[in-house]
Amino acid sequence: MDWLSYISQINWFAVLLAFLASMAIGFVWYLPAVLGNKWMAAIGKTEEDLKNARGGAGIWAPMIVAAALTAVLLAVLIGKLGLDNALAGGMFALVLAVVFRAGGHVIHNGFAGRQAAVTLIDAGHDVLAMTAAGVIIGAMS
Repeated sequence: MDWLSYISQINWFAVLLAFLASMAIGFVWYLPAVLGNKWMAAIGKTEEDLKNARGGAGIWAPMIVAAALTAVLLAVLIGKLGLDNALAGGMFALVLAVVFRAGGHVIHNGFAGRQAAVTLIDAGHDVLAMTAAGVIIGAMS
């Protein structure tokens, strides 16, 4: 578990910026005028349905925690691998995002019978957000 020792060496400001960038990308990505309307149509929901959904913080808290943990883990891995520039950090995060995040969407949405648009929109968001986080962390390493 040697990689855990890199937690003490994390640039926490870079992690914060990576987290905020991924949140901002998600906010813009899912705006109705961007891809939000297509995403809602693909999941069979309206904006009103989503506004009236129960859950409150129960919906947002796990998403925020997952985004924060993604930024922390990227910082640990980028640090452990010695990736010390934006290109290296971004490329590493891109590969991880395509294999694990987009791949997960393909698997789960495929078995759930969801429309391909859901997979493309969600996977596209994850790849972009995670790559941006990797760029930031790599640049600040």
